[in-house]
Amino acid sequence: MYKAFDRPLPQESSPQPVTTALILSKTACHAKRPESIPLSSEVLAVNDSLPIRTSEPVHSGKVRSIYWLSETDSARLIRQRQYPVAPDAQLALMVISDRISAFDCIWRGEGGLAGVPGKGAALNAISQFWFAEFSRAGLARSHILEVPHPLVWVVQRAKPVMIEAIARRFITGSMWRAYERGVREFCGIELSEGLHRDQRLSETLVTPSTKGVMRGLPGIPEADDTNVSRAQLDAHWHAFGFRNKDDVARYEVLLREGVDLIARHLAPLDLMLVDTKFEFGYARDANGEESLIYMDEVGTPDSSRIWDAVAYRGGSVVENSKEEFRQALLRHVNDPELLLDHQRFEERKRFAAEHALPAVMLQTLSGTYRSVAERITGRRVEIPDRPLESMMAVLGDELGLAG
Repeated sequence: MYKAFDRPLPQESSPQPVTTALILSKTACHAKRPESIPLSSEVLAVNDSLPIRTSEPVHSGKVRSIYWLSETDSARLIRQRQYPVAPDAQLALMVISDRISAFDCIWRGEGGLAGVPGKGAALNAISQFWFAEFSRAGLARSHILEVPHPLVWVVQRAKPVMIEAIARRFITGSMWRAYERGVREFCGIELSEGLHRDQRLSETLVTPSTKGVMRGLPGIPEADDTNVSRAQLDAHWHAFGFRNKDDVARYEVLLREGVDLIARHLAPLDLMLVDTKFEFGYARDANGEESLIYMDEVGTPDSSRIWDAVAYRGGSVVENSKEEFRQALLRHVNDPELLLDHQRFEERKRFAAEHALPAVMLQTLSGTYRSVAERITGRRVEIPDRPLESMMAVLGDELGLAG
């Protein structure tokens, strides 16, 4: 366990309302970053067409693609690599790209820059670090079995719990905007009067939402990403994919303790965890016992808000996450409502496809992601020069998965 884990959490809350001053990290965080972070012109933009054997169509998301391995290849790798899972477990490769998504669109830069240099490797390194720390602290394991390449995880296929839960330590973002409009109840939790923007909350709030459309559940709208309360999870635990009602409480414990671990580790680095997303699922270990595990990613600049603690104590907010890029986009476009209005999604999608951003916007974000990753893990982010070529050398030659 890292010594930083045992240090007391420094004072984060400000006695005065915090004035938000979103500053691009290249000008705000040089004191905490290496003065010169090399930026590669090569990024992995397409990650769903690797020539490897699969048993099902490749699932391609905004950032990651999943390659489901056959029963034969899964069993072989479990045996050869001695993975601590059931011998008949199905495995998959999760390949992360360097694409950048914001406001539900994929963005690119000038000069053929199709993503953020080093982003995928940085995100993988951070999640891998936190999952290892969770396991070391006795919380729960994750779906990751091996990291054969900076952009690839070998994972165990798990049965997902159909919720995404955000752990919130500060009132900011969408929660603050709703609070400012007079909303006081969030996922069944009542907030007190008199809170200020960007204020530290008295306790971590867990705000779950549906992952996909849940049908036929009283009081829960049939729509994706719908907020739900703890009482609703308790009432409909089976529909959400929990094995028993006790596991609803177990998931919340794993979430809260994971958040506390991350926050304690970040504090000596002068970084503050503001909020982060968690996902869970079920998988069997080598003894065939099924348990609740961590999935997807956690504690990364993509799935979290991370603030600079020195700036916060001085009364301002400096982002060290994708929120920095979102704010830069809002400043970049002539009509910010194009990005914010849900009714203008098709127009926004066309704009993102046709408009190349200044390369410095993506390079600045690259510096943020790589710096945060190196500060968290204590290691330099390994970024392959030829990602496709180096991946296939590992997946084909070492793992024997070339199709």
